[in-house]
Amino acid sequence: MNQVSPYQATINYLYEKLPMFQRQGATAIKKDLGNIRKFCMQLQNPQAKFPSIHIAGTNGKGSTAHILAALLQVKGKKVGLYTSPHYKDFRERIKINGTYISEEEVVDFVEKHKLFIEKVKPSFFEITVAMAFDYFAKQQVDIAIIETGLGGRLDSTNVITPILSVITNISYDHQSILGDTLPKIATEKAGIIKDSIPVVVGEKNEETRPVFEQKAAEANAKIYFARDTYNVLHTVNAFTHSIFNIYKNGRLHHKDVEADIAGHFQEQNLTTAIQVVDVLNQKGFQIEEEDLRKALLQVKKLTGFIGRCYIIGERPLILCDSGHNVAGIHYMMQQMKDDRFRDKHFVIGAVKDKDLDEIMRLYPKDATYYFTKPNIPRGLDANELKAKAEKLNLNGEVYDSVKLALDTARSKAKSRDLIFVGGSTFVVAEVI
Repeated sequence: MNQVSPYQATINYLYEKLPMFQRQGATAIKKDLGNIRKFCMQLQNPQAKFPSIHIAGTNGKGSTAHILAALLQVKGKKVGLYTSPHYKDFRERIKINGTYISEEEVVDFVEKHKLFIEKVKPSFFEITVAMAFDYFAKQQVDIAIIETGLGGRLDSTNVITPILSVITNISYDHQSILGDTLPKIATEKAGIIKDSIPVVVGEKNEETRPVFEQKAAEANAKIYFARDTYNVLHTVNAFTHSIFNIYKNGRLHHKDVEADIAGHFQEQNLTTAIQVVDVLNQKGFQIEEEDLRKALLQVKKLTGFIGRCYIIGERPLILCDSGHNVAGIHYMMQQMKDDRFRDKHFVIGAVKDKDLDEIMRLYPKDATYYFTKPNIPRGLDANELKAKAEKLNLNGEVYDSVKLALDTARSKAKSRDLIFVGGSTFVVAEVI
């Protein structure tokens, strides 16, 4: 019998004993900040011991967070980065300058606070947030970039007082939790706006703009809508890299800026990040064009960014993307409108609590589908997924596992074909 390592035993404890949204859904969410505040008090409020940038939004949080981390790292800063969910390794959630928190740190944190955990019964997410704050404080980071999980107002990360708040965009996702209209969802995201702390809003949307303006006015927080000043457009949009032109007030500001990240959605994320740079420079960070170019060339290398427009094979090209709502999948499908592919093979799965009708309308009808179920309790049965897809003329077969679905797609695809793996973060997690 293989002996379980202390680290694996700790991870098993976190997964099995604690409420976890990724596995259970909405029942795992705590509807207030009471537990995380108690935990932070237990830890002597580590979140107050380093400056931070707080990022919320429906899509683009992860990309924007990693872009900003890379920018600050090339300036010589020691940058903490908290993101969620993870793909393969729990430690992906907590990084400093691209390096994961150590297994020993995870084990020690849980062991040290196990009595508190058993008494208060925080959620999985609350523990990971507390662990990140504690680790960043102990490691004396120069700055931390903190990504919300769901929403913002009641998100466990919303106990920080950042130097800057960022809201990337608002679109439909998790409506059962956040609200069924864009203004309602925006109200939840706007909950991260703090008194007298500037806020950058990435995407311009006439339905949600008044929500942010009102909240910022109430908080006496200066608000910047990135699209009012900046626009970023691809000149090259390959699956392996991008080249952008950056416009300021309608005029070319930075020409042919190359990045190691790909996807149509990166235009929006970079627009947001450029506006954030302006605000940070007002605070004395002195991020120059040279820093921007240097950082964007090595976002993946500097920060360990994975999961979006992520290549795991060539000839045929095998592309993974964790986009899982209408806006995220729309951008990814735009990326694939490329006639250099002979045939397309889609390995897709989903979770039960998604409204799939609008999402699946975005998928191409000329692809061959390999329907599967991510290996989590929330995973949607692949036969049910196939039935939904067939109503939209998306045709294919059901496979018992993500691995089998991908292996079958590989066996059928020719060298000039495209294999896409997605539909859910948890499908992608099983192959990268």
